[in-house]
Formats: sequence, structure tokens, C-alpha cells
Amino acid sequence: MLELAVLGSGSSGNCALVSLGKTRVLIDAGLSAKQICLRLEALGVDPDELTAIVLTHEHGDHTRGIDVFCRKRSLPIYATLHTCAVVRENVSSPVIWTQFDSGAGFEIGDMKIESFSVPHDAVDPVGFVFRCEESSLGVLSDVGHVTRMIVDRLKGVDTLFTEANYDEKMLQEDTKRPWSTKQRISNRHGHLSNDQTAELVASVAGENLKRVVLGHLSSDCNTPELAAKIISEKLGTEGFTSVTVECADRKEPLPSEAVAHAPVNAAPAKEESIPQEKAPNSALVCEPSPPETEAPAPSLPNQEWRQTELIF
Repeated sequence: MLELAVLGSGSSGNCALVSLGKTRVLIDAGLSAKQICLRLEALGVDPDELTAIVLTHEHGDHTRGIDVFCRKRSLPIYATLHTCAVVRENVSSPVIWTQFDSGAGFEIGDMKIESFSVPHDAVDPVGFVFRCEESSLGVLSDVGHVTRMIVDRLKGVDTLFTEANYDEKMLQEDTKRPWSTKQRISNRHGHLSNDQTAELVASVAGENLKRVVLGHLSSDCNTPELAAKIISEKLGTEGFTSVTVECADRKEPLPSEAVAHAPVNAAPAKEESIPQEKAPNSALVCEPSPPETEAPAPSLPNQEWRQTELIF
């Protein structure tokens, strides 16, 4: 079963971990390399056992730790073509850049990952749905408004990890931000308010929804208590009173938890030793291929990225 842990989430940095057996994937790497390592170790995960990194978009609070973290770890990083092009300009480490098209699906180990386009002020931002036979996890980071596609893709997931960036009243009354910044946050390519997130959660909730994890909360224009209250109340009015709602913290990791309810007659999971994972090779890379001793990558369209092909 899929498990989710959030290493940290907020305006200063975002990073989460999805696990399925031996496969361990970071969603974004917006914390410092040191903090990524420390928080993984606090969760009992060896940083050298990671399988890959997937990126939602190129902004620094989602990518700033990549270069240093990957200096001693030749990890594949999955991103859309344009996101790959922008992020790699600031990365000199031996990264295996693996490109996918927005809206396409791909596999990492036993995980099946679906991507979908979202509205945000980035070059090609995406959300994800992680799946295995037993469970599903929806991931929605920075997004300015909820589209029909977002609802369709996230509908029925077992756990939803989504942003709830600001409270509308607190944002309008904030004295630290100029009006232009407030407009950028609240426009249709900015971020979701608590009320917008509540409507989204109610729209995608199904009988199997177990948990909602709220992230990317503003330190000045929101509080964990307020965000959780608004989303919980909305779920309650829709009849989903048993769903757990909690907020990811900026400074402390949220421990790993299964994203779905365990089957009623399921036997206890047997612990197993997880050997060090080798980074997969890829047929679609932005850098030279790694040594042949490394494991093969998931199959993707045979299309090599070239920087000269991009025009912004």
C-alpha cells in the first residue's frame, strides 16, 4: 500500500515522500539538502535509498535542494519538458533528467503515476495521482483555481495532499504585502484559499477518502487551526465526518502513514529489509546515460530532449 510522509510544506519550502515497498519517491525538493537528509533520517529513511524525485514545477520552494542533494546521488528526476529545461540551468550535479508530457502517465517501480496540468504562474505546472492496486494518493501543489480536469483526476482518491495557502480575510488585512503581491497570490494562477480548497475537497471526496493533508500554508495569512476547521466543516456538511484533516508543518516532518484504510481481514504487514536502491536508467534523459550496472528505467516515449529545441 502507498504511504505518504511530508518532510515540510510552506511558502519557504516543500518536500514529501511517497513509498511503496522498496520504491521511495520524493515529491519536490524545496528544502535544503541538509534538511531533506535530516528529515528523511528522522522518518527512518536512508537518503541513499531514494528511487527518484518528481517535480510539480520549477519554483525555488520546490526545487532549491536538488543540486546539493544530488551531488553524491545520481537520482532520476521526473519533470515536464519545460520544467526540466528551467531547473537544470541551476543544477550541475549528475542528475538523470527524465521528461514526461503534462497529462501523461508513467511508472516508477510498482507505482503508477498520472500527471495533469494545473493553473499556476509557472512554465508547465502539474499535479499527480499515485496509484497501486490497493490505494491512491492525489497531490495538488500550487494552483490558482480549481478546474474540471483537477476534480476529475482527483475524484475518489484515498488520501489528498493539497495546498490551502491563505485565508481571504487575513490576506486582505495583511500589512506586510503590497497590493500587487496580494493580487498575484489570489488570482487565477496563484494559490488556493481555504474556501477554495474546501470546495475542492468536497468535490473529490468519496466513500474511500481517509485523509486530507493540507500544505503550503502561508505563515502570515493562514493558520493550521483555521484551515483544518474550514475543510473539516465542509466535509461534515457533505456527510464525510470520518475523514481526518491535518496540516503539514514547515519545520517538522509529518510521519509516514498508509494512504488508504487497511482491508478488514488483512494480515499484519511483515517487515522486510530494504536493500539500497539503484537509480534507474532512462531512455529519455537530458544528461549522458549512467553506468550499465544501474537498473533500467520505466519505459517512456523514445524522445531525447535538446535545449536548442525550446523557445520561450
